[in-house]
Amino acid sequence: MNYPIDYFPPKIWKWENENGGTFASTNRPTAGSTHDKTLPIGQHPFQLYSQGTPNGIKVTVMFEELLEMGHSDAEYDAWLISIGKGEQFGSDFVNINPNSKIPALLDNSGDEPKRVFESGAILLYLAEKFNSFLPTHGDQRTEVLNWLFWQMSSAPYLGGGFGHFYVYAPEKIQYAIDRYSMEVKRQLDVLDRELSKKEFITGDEYSIADISIWPWYGRLVLGKQYGAADFLQVGDYHNVLRWAKNLSSRPAVMRGERINRKSEIPNQYLLERHSKTDFEALDFDTY
Repeated sequence: MNYPIDYFPPKIWKWENENGGTFASTNRPTAGSTHDKTLPIGQHPFQLYSQGTPNGIKVTVMFEELLEMGHSDAEYDAWLISIGKGEQFGSDFVNINPNSKIPALLDNSGDEPKRVFESGAILLYLAEKFNSFLPTHGDQRTEVLNWLFWQMSSAPYLGGGFGHFYVYAPEKIQYAIDRYSMEVKRQLDVLDRELSKKEFITGDEYSIADISIWPWYGRLVLGKQYGAADFLQVGDYHNVLRWAKNLSSRPAVMRGERINRKSEIPNQYLLERHSKTDFEALDFDTY
């Protein structure tokens, strides 16, 4: 699709069903389900419906970190939701997340199922439920929440802004790429300055703030996101790189990053995760 260079917005915007780009077939200006679809339910207390995007990785890393700590009651089933096929618009999924975005979580550990949606809300919910990776009170708790919400508000510039126009848009628009590249580099500079003073983003303790930020910004500087490491000169952000490499070596992060993803390389990822033994088939030397 060719876009006019002299475009001027009309008085009333009109939705064109096919506007180009990778996700054109699933983008629409209305909410709600498009089809009836029953979601599977496994044997564990937590049922996660997700895909291995950065937002999905946050939650699988969190679950794996909780299990690594010995919280056996944090066992979970992770089911793949293929967002490119529009599975996030199925009726059961929309009942869990009316916003039709992954990840979505059902907690069946109590008398009644609880739905939790939005990746940051899921991290906060699990941290409070298991009293882990989040201080219970005081200034340190506030600082963790500061950075959790920083990530939630900043990542749309990286994903929906830079990532969309750099990778997915049907045409390369210099203004858009320049605009979002500048903002992403500013955000990396924010992180780099903070991480020059401490091991983790809030100090000496690993927290849900790190778990939230790493899948977006850590994977970006490690060359795992958008293929843009050289373009953005990520080597300039020495402290972010140090932090990103440190987290990537954590066993729980290594496992969490491999869930709900497809690959043409055998034994690289898990489409679904139902048991810790599922990881035995993976080759962790491949990416």
